[in-house]
Amino acid sequence: MQATKRALLIACGLAAAAALPLAASAQNAAWPTKPIRLLVGFPGGSTPDIAARTIAEPLGKALGQPIVVDNKAGASGNIAADQVAKATDDHTLGLVINGNLTSSKMLYPKLPYDPAKDFTYLSLIATAPLVLVAQNNLPSGTAFFDAGRKAGDKWNYGSVGIGSVGHLGMELLKTRVSGFKPEHVPYQGNPQVVTAMLGDQVQMGLIPPGVAMPQIRAGKLKAIGLTGGRSALVPEIPPLAEAGVKDFNLEVWVALLGPANLSKAAQARISRELEVVMKNPDVRRKLFEQGWQAVGTSPDGMRTRVNEEAAIMTKIISARGIKLQ
Repeated sequence: MQATKRALLIACGLAAAAALPLAASAQNAAWPTKPIRLLVGFPGGSTPDIAARTIAEPLGKALGQPIVVDNKAGASGNIAADQVAKATDDHTLGLVINGNLTSSKMLYPKLPYDPAKDFTYLSLIATAPLVLVAQNNLPSGTAFFDAGRKAGDKWNYGSVGIGSVGHLGMELLKTRVSGFKPEHVPYQGNPQVVTAMLGDQVQMGLIPPGVAMPQIRAGKLKAIGLTGGRSALVPEIPPLAEAGVKDFNLEVWVALLGPANLSKAAQARISRELEVVMKNPDVRRKLFEQGWQAVGTSPDGMRTRVNEEAAIMTKIISARGIKLQ
């Protein structure tokens, strides 16, 4: 009798142990259980918005639930980033730019989120060089900077806000080009910077190719040069080194993240499906046509990139004494 009871207990124990992997697998497969909200801190038509919408549809199909892009523009993307950090529904993600993770903490003493602690890093999605774009009536090459020196602080440049790559990049450029002193004018998004150039409100801006090239190719704006070296994204644009600006390497990028409390099931499922999506030739082609170089990294790869660039941006902010006005 005792032997029979022991056999039954052992059998039940083995059955329960065998069921554990199945239960875990079922839990992983159960996520997501409803549509996913993807917050973007910039207006529709901006470069982060374009990238978000490009990956949202195929990733949503892979996950079995639609991904709804929700634009929450303002504060250089920090409003949306804060909403992601505070999300508790396990179905909210965010697509952020460099500044939200690399410079905002230093620039905003009362930043409501901690870039290092309040997020689950998922993947670096895409990168792009920046084009120094100017009004079409201005000179090209080294003559552009000669004219800028003569203009002093009468020239303005636009960016998507204090602490953005376009802003910090221009401030770095001012340290590389003696006597070059254009003043900063912030806007909500790069499309608005382009409109301001066309409307004679600012003379220039450091802008991702996806937004800049249509107006450059139409002859309405002028490309002075590209950050870094030659790029397959815009092979017709020379590097700024040819205009006398050496070692000026900057990129803009977008990354996918979730709140720190994002479930392990969600993290595992997103990681698995996103890896496939980012290798999809159609997705890579669409991003390329929009001015993005598709990347797709592990969470650790994304964190390494963030840490490296945060150190660089901190130096720029300190050297230029940049503060929120």
